[in-house]
Amino acid sequence: MIEDKNPQRTALSQLGEFGLIEHLTKNFDVKNASTLKSIGDDAAVLDFKDKKVVISTDLLIEGVHFDLSYMPLRHLGYKAVVVNVSDICAMNAKATQITVSVAVSNRFPLEALEELFDGITLASKFYNVDVIGGDTTSSQKGLIISITAIGEANEDEIVYRNGAKEGDLLVVSGDLGSAYMGLQVLEREKQVFQVNPNNQPDLDTYTYLIERQLRPEARHDIKDLLSKLDLKPTSMIDISDGLSSEIIHICKQSKVGCNLYEEKIPVDPQFINVCEEFNIDLTTVAINGGEDYELLFTIAMEDFDKIKANPNFTVIGHIVGESEGVHLITRANTKIPLKARGWNALEE
Repeated sequence: MIEDKNPQRTALSQLGEFGLIEHLTKNFDVKNASTLKSIGDDAAVLDFKDKKVVISTDLLIEGVHFDLSYMPLRHLGYKAVVVNVSDICAMNAKATQITVSVAVSNRFPLEALEELFDGITLASKFYNVDVIGGDTTSSQKGLIISITAIGEANEDEIVYRNGAKEGDLLVVSGDLGSAYMGLQVLEREKQVFQVNPNNQPDLDTYTYLIERQLRPEARHDIKDLLSKLDLKPTSMIDISDGLSSEIIHICKQSKVGCNLYEEKIPVDPQFINVCEEFNIDLTTVAINGGEDYELLFTIAMEDFDKIKANPNFTVIGHIVGESEGVHLITRANTKIPLKARGWNALEE
């Protein structure tokens, strides 16, 4: 594809705040009966009747959560929705609405925001959520995105982090670590490009890892899958900050301990190859790398038969008493205390 060396740049000042909102939100339509009023008034109006409402908010900041030198704006918009929908999925609920707020500096023309909102629109259609409002303002620090997700569930369907019991099995969906290694590949190629801008990266062998980083997916399918299996987890959380951090969250809030088995952690073959290429220990990455957006949950031991042959799930450990602590059991059968070494947004 030939790059347009002189792309159109429409200054945001030409539209003004309300003109910009109208322009960027014209493609959003209403899909859920619970949305009585979406964009266009002082507030959205929702009607969940007998359902319980779940709400989650995430903030994405340029230079902290994303790097626009390799993150396309369309992908960023899509991922911003995924990050929030995943939190609703982690409550065993269905996402139904989102609000989108954007702070943007004057280095971004209208066309850049159109790309961002194209991604948001695509994700909202894929996850069947209504965009019902938000805000826009200026920024002196680049691009900031804040999305709030709203979801619904019957009271008896909601799963919290604090329900794990001694003897429960620890289960994860999908594979782990790939998003982090995708980020490492992109960071390496960025450094190569900075040294030699004429160098064009060959990323064919890293397709899966890069996709897991640039365009992850929330596991919105798990709720229905668990329902069909007649299975309700005792606790659940999404893996955004790394497996180790999320296990410790569940254990702390449930007042239990856990044994995680190294040999059981599911990883992709491409992930294994790239860890060897980077000379990085794959287990370290798999338990500490974030942004996989898989679901981690616990189930009662007697429910094991319901998932044992299901390719979506892997049993990776079991819950023990709080006094036993939280440990990684290595392939050599060594017991190592598990520490939260995943993503920490406030770490210097």
